[in-house]
Amino acid sequence: MNTNGNTYTMIYSTVLVILVAAILAFVAMILQPMQNENVKKETIGKLLSAAGQVDGSVTVGEDTDVIALYTKTVKDAFFVDGSGKKVGEMNIGKENANDIQVSTTADLKKQNDLLKKIEDGNSDLLSQLRLPVYVFDINGRTVTVIPCYGAGLWGPIWGYVALAEDGKTIDGAIFDHKGETPGLGSKIADEPFYGQFKDKTLGEGDNMFAVIKGGAKDNPHGVDAISGATITSQALGRSINLWAKYYEPYLNTLSASARENGAPLQFQFVEE
Repeated sequence: MNTNGNTYTMIYSTVLVILVAAILAFVAMILQPMQNENVKKETIGKLLSAAGQVDGSVTVGEDTDVIALYTKTVKDAFFVDGSGKKVGEMNIGKENANDIQVSTTADLKKQNDLLKKIEDGNSDLLSQLRLPVYVFDINGRTVTVIPCYGAGLWGPIWGYVALAEDGKTIDGAIFDHKGETPGLGSKIADEPFYGQFKDKTLGEGDNMFAVIKGGAKDNPHGVDAISGATITSQALGRSINLWAKYYEPYLNTLSASARENGAPLQFQFVEE
């Protein structure tokens, strides 16, 4: 074959492309279990960070064995639908830590897509929701952690909100992002921002929570937006509000249980 001809060049290029693609596919397949494990550990670390802010006794650092800490503190993990009904269990790894199940950001995106369709009027999809709920025992206190997910300025943003036994009072929160502007929108992942959430409360209906430009000093259901990052702040506020709205039926059962048990409810309502 003429090595200087077009036919040779096309065959050579085709074989090279197929060979490189096969190698990359093989490497990706080999590394996938490790990638999945890292994603699981990262998710668990975020859950623990949100829940552990209750009294500061649970800290998650680079050297923390998050799997061991999770199995020690988690009491239950399950899914609820749009009516607040429990529709599935997650394995919390009490018997085998390798079997732990958590909802990753990819899972949250799927639920967020459903939520947007429901908001557009497809209420029949309420029963298809699988919203994750994580229940922790932090030094004798029951803490419920729920996630949120949405679109930021440059990519997805997500986070976890920890709630007290009344299902309304926020004990802690933590957020993350994929590509928000460094020094501006990226600050949603910094303590000065998410630290504002502690002792705030969830509202009702379409006004569950807000991230407010210009200050939220007198609003028990909101926090201050990040200066210079209005779009990211508002996007996060909308995401929290949307997800909390569809968790509300379940969270109301926690409030009712707290009243029945005689626990003082810490949240307050604001007259419109």
